[in-house]
Amino acid sequence: MATKKESFTLNGEHLLKKVKDLIAEGNVRKITITDKEGKELMSFPLTVGVVAAVLAPVLAAIGALAALIGECTITIEREVEKEE
Repeated sequence: MATKKESFTLNGEHLLKKVKDLIAEGNVRKITITDKEGKELMSFPLTVGVVAAVLAPVLAAIGALAALIGECTITIEREVEKEE
């Protein structure tokens, strides 16, 4: 499998919902959150079969982060089928 990177810029108030949506998609392997200056605030890998109980502390931290920041960028690594 190959990976592809995508970035989204959004306000902190939409951060938690976007991260939950990305996790639900299932093909996201890593999420990195940076501030508007490009400083990495949080990065975490997602593996196949991760259960909600394991993600609960991460989501709580993202919720706290969202309350403190204005604009941020989410960069994701997504698995894609390798073209032959």
